[in-house]
Amino acid sequence: MTTVPPILRLSGVSKRFGAHAALDGIDLDVSPGEIVGIIGRSGAGKSTLIRCINGLERPDAGTVAIEGREIQGLSESALKPVRRRIGMVFQHFNLLANRTAAENVELPLIISGMDRTARRRRVRDLLQLVGLEGREDRYPAQLSGGQKQRVGIARALAPEPALLLSDEATSALDPETTEQILQLLADINRRLGLTILLITHEMDVVRRIAGRVVVLENGRVAEAGETWRVFADPQAGVTRSLLGHEAAGLPLGLVLAPDGSGEALLRLDLGGTSAGAPLLSDLGARFGASTRIVSGGIERVGGVPVGRLFVAVTPANPQDLAPILAHLSASTIRTEYLGHVLRAD
Repeated sequence: MTTVPPILRLSGVSKRFGAHAALDGIDLDVSPGEIVGIIGRSGAGKSTLIRCINGLERPDAGTVAIEGREIQGLSESALKPVRRRIGMVFQHFNLLANRTAAENVELPLIISGMDRTARRRRVRDLLQLVGLEGREDRYPAQLSGGQKQRVGIARALAPEPALLLSDEATSALDPETTEQILQLLADINRRLGLTILLITHEMDVVRRIAGRVVVLENGRVAEAGETWRVFADPQAGVTRSLLGHEAAGLPLGLVLAPDGSGEALLRLDLGGTSAGAPLLSDLGARFGASTRIVSGGIERVGGVPVGRLFVAVTPANPQDLAPILAHLSASTIRTEYLGHVLRAD
């Protein structure tokens, strides 16, 4: 079986600025057609990482390979054709104010030497792709923030890159426009098979469209994996902090029963198949237990259901609680017994 080489490979990439280690031994492979999110707080190393990927910074150690070609030792002239394989979408659009939408998109094609007829056809197709038909002759000042970013995306796609780098592309947009731009990027990924690397500090951006996530902290990879798994069961402290995960407490209004009477309160962390399984009805069928959902919910992360439920369980027999916990633990990401609580009627 033939193995498809990664579009992007980082091996042991490190970069220092004086005594500060901006990147410290980063390893990362991005396969063709993936959408990968790179997330971290300010100062985690995201900006330095993206500059090493597009050749604006040279790592002190390690290798950066684009489509199998190592770039860290290339001259500026040798880097040019490699950079044409990398599209960039910026937070603040970086459009030329004195050029129309069509002229902004056309610029990289002029630089590459494409003839006029082919350029015009390519620009027309790209503006149609990003939903800007009829706005070809408008200047940036005449466009909304979302429309400007659509121009930026079209411009980035003009040279037919293998890799699209989205550098905080939605940070300057309102929530509704952010959703539209993320849907556009996901659609481009599906239609063109384009590989996308999302650099962001917003977990919600990663949650919506990234299939895989890499969490940076102090220049290192703190955690990486399928997005739904990381969201459902974050391992690193920085990931839990970014996700807003806190120690599991009692849902509002519940009181522990000091004598152990009442209902057993369980916290169920769910993801993948467990999020859609009939867990609670199974408890009734297997153990004769009565159950009720106290709070929680299920959402979709990277297209996969993920959630947390607080469930009150009353076993038919008190000694059944341990087998119930064992049964649920085998079917969920995590099951935790929080104590017996008094039921508020």
